[in-house]
Amino acid sequence: MKLNKELQVKFQKFKSDKRAHYSMLALMLVFFLTLPTEFLCNVRPILLVVDGKPYFPIVVTYNEQDFGGPLISEPDYKSQRFLRILKGESPDAASMVDLNDFDETEESGLSLDFGDFDEDDSVLPQPDPEKEASPESKGNPLPARDYWMLWPPVRYDYKYIPSHATTGRVVLAAPYETLSSDKSITIPSSWQDGHYLGTDDRGRDVLARLIYGFRISMIFGLSLAVSGTLLGCLLGGIQGFFGGWIDLIGQRLTEMWGSIPRLYILIILSAMLTPSASLLFVILSLTAWMGMAAYIRAEFLKGRNLEYVKAAKALGVSNVRIMGKHILPNSLTPVITFFPFEVTAGILALVSLDFLNLGVPSPAPSIGELLAQGKSNLQAIWILLPTFVLLTGTLTLLTFVGDGIRNAFDPRKAEN
Repeated sequence: MKLNKELQVKFQKFKSDKRAHYSMLALMLVFFLTLPTEFLCNVRPILLVVDGKPYFPIVVTYNEQDFGGPLISEPDYKSQRFLRILKGESPDAASMVDLNDFDETEESGLSLDFGDFDEDDSVLPQPDPEKEASPESKGNPLPARDYWMLWPPVRYDYKYIPSHATTGRVVLAAPYETLSSDKSITIPSSWQDGHYLGTDDRGRDVLARLIYGFRISMIFGLSLAVSGTLLGCLLGGIQGFFGGWIDLIGQRLTEMWGSIPRLYILIILSAMLTPSASLLFVILSLTAWMGMAAYIRAEFLKGRNLEYVKAAKALGVSNVRIMGKHILPNSLTPVITFFPFEVTAGILALVSLDFLNLGVPSPAPSIGELLAQGKSNLQAIWILLPTFVLLTGTLTLLTFVGDGIRNAFDPRKAEN
């Protein structure tokens, strides 16, 4: 698409603002890198090859029987049980009790014989051991196979809670060496378990939750800004173009709706419906359009009396075409200028609600929930500090981009 000369001049002016230009490039780079987060942080390998046959657990859900195990549920690819299956060992070898360790002739007051249940044979039929016994229960090992795995850089996702840790600490594991509560034992860094930013108060990986939370926050903020802009342009354009009673009634309804606190609406709807990111998006979208509608209304009120609009009406052009093809393209300066700030407002709204425990429910990744954890566990600086840096850095870059766009599109700025 070829830009007109005026837009080209404004775009070049934006590029000349190095701070705004590099801020936008940095945001775009980080955002697009975190879009395929499942390939960066996951408890499933990207590729698993067993005896030359490829499996893709990161995109396809397999069960344990697909790899020779007895269960129909999805395996835990990080567990020792799954590794024993791949090695041809019994999956429960570590927990199974060898019945041969007991002497059959040893007498015990708690020993039972099958003859004790002769009267209940019709109720509890005896299984045929030759038919029911699995290969591992007979002592026959599973066939050993050649296998290898390709893992993501971080072998955790946002909700995985490990059952054990080599460092001895699962919950609030620090990414550096610490001392125990009695200062008698040195606890190794959580890097030994692959937690590069430690774990939270439930044992989940902080880095994985930060990456997933950043992606959700950016998508939420962008979606809220887009929906608010579209709805604001529609409602504000109708009020500004037609004026009169339509504008008067629209303004009064907007003032009435805007006087209702958004938090009250959220609390009422959350009490009746299951909280989710979609519900938050709908609730916040109900009021996100009002600021943009005010700017577009003012632009349409000014533009409807210009000569080219009167000429279009004289030629019989429909109102919809005049609004969409003539007035709106000349009224996009406030839309483009305030769009980055709308994204910032959407991110802050989501983070604030999550911090107050009114946002997306756990275990969904959330920057606000990590901030709340950092507030409750001030000693866990590895939770609060990276989250604070990520949030403030994102909002600062968005502010720089917004300032650059505003300076480029401000007609009062002198052209260089």
